[in-house]
Amino acid sequence: MENLTESMDAVPERKESLIKKMVYQLFKSKTGTIGLVIVIFVSLVAVFAPALAMHDPAETDAVNRLLPPFWLDGGSTEYLLGTDNLGRDVLSRIIYGSRVSLLVGISAVLLAGLIGIIFGLIAGYYGKTWDFIIMRTVDSFLAIPNILFMLIILAVLGPSLVTLILVLGGTTWVVYARMVRSETLSVKERDYVRSARAIGAKNFRIIVKYVLPNVISSFIVIATLNVASTIILEASLSFLGLGIQPPDVSWGLMLSDGREYIATSWWVATFPGLAITLTVLGVIFLGDWLRDVLDPKIKD
Repeated sequence: MENLTESMDAVPERKESLIKKMVYQLFKSKTGTIGLVIVIFVSLVAVFAPALAMHDPAETDAVNRLLPPFWLDGGSTEYLLGTDNLGRDVLSRIIYGSRVSLLVGISAVLLAGLIGIIFGLIAGYYGKTWDFIIMRTVDSFLAIPNILFMLIILAVLGPSLVTLILVLGGTTWVVYARMVRSETLSVKERDYVRSARAIGAKNFRIIVKYVLPNVISSFIVIATLNVASTIILEASLSFLGLGIQPPDVSWGLMLSDGREYIATSWWVATFPGLAITLTVLGVIFLGDWLRDVLDPKIKD
């Protein structure tokens, strides 16, 4: 009982210490600062896309098709990054494409995380039959190549934004389930959890109040890094024609549209590719910073 009270009293101090550590690590880490700036920038672009885009991303113009960027001969300041094979403004499409990439990346990771956390907590805390069933299911998912599984499901159900999010989230939850299970096995044996169980606290209350807060930091780190891989997966599926469909805009779809013109009109595919690279790097840098802050094994 005494251990439980002490652990509860220490929560505000831990939160204050964590905030100080986050600020310190942010100013200390150049890559963390760069990552945070990139993520905020891309997020603002996605939120204010209608105000920032100079043209309708779906508007075609046969007269101005395959115009080069404004700094090259034949370019125009009306189309700063040029136009594609249908005369659509590349910059406007990149701006609107950021919405899809962030929406799919974050939504799929949240869905996968929710499923993984629930199953991981059940497997780790209750063990025995529950652990066996859940972990054998996890092993089954890991035995199938992710991209192949996704292609089969999308081919059967048909590509759409909602289907893409469900497929990405429903096939990547196993990573979180294994991590949460491992953390739960350790946390449930700690003194304050034993104390809570000894005074008659119900299992659900123990899981929500004492186990979950101790595994959430590891989840945040992995989830942040997995947003980057999910963005790449979405772009890959859209590139293959089983992701986002016209008239919606996706960076992967733009890459697919521009692959036939890479030798003559390189800007059609290059700029969306750079947008993917920049965003993924920003998310990875941010994830590394969060790992430095939240991982207890890393010393200041």
